[in-house]
Amino acid sequence: MAFEPGQRGQFVSQINVTPLVDVMLVLLVIFMVTAPIIQQGVQVNLPKVKAAALPGKEEQFVVSITRNNEIYLNDAKLSAADLTDKLTAISRERPDREVFIRADDQVPYGEVIRTMAAIKAAGIENVGMVTEMPTGEEGGATEGGRSRGER
Repeated sequence: MAFEPGQRGQFVSQINVTPLVDVMLVLLVIFMVTAPIIQQGVQVNLPKVKAAALPGKEEQFVVSITRNNEIYLNDAKLSAADLTDKLTAISRERPDREVFIRADDQVPYGEVIRTMAAIKAAGIENVGMVTEMPTGEEGGATEGGRSRGER
């Protein structure tokens, strides 16, 4: 307890903010270190196009195609046949499920179409494409452009 000289029995009504500042600086450093690690998913270079972002409702199923033509469902690496089997089980549970495709911009168009055909073969009709806003446009680079697949 802090007492002012000459005043016995009275408390000083000042708050010591030094511990609060210390804690805040430690938290700031922790968040700065962990923020780059939080990026989720498979690393692909998305094509850059202008598109509006869509609001998310529930857990998304994202099929990623890497530059090496590897296919991932969310974070699990699969072959095209395994992808169809997994998505068939998902579509039996919820036929109105949406699946989004994130393909590296260096992946040949034919590979993207074959993956889309595997998704359609599983009975999923709602297929979206994830793109990235070009840098320099208003809003910066964001994921979320989507176009609906044909039925």
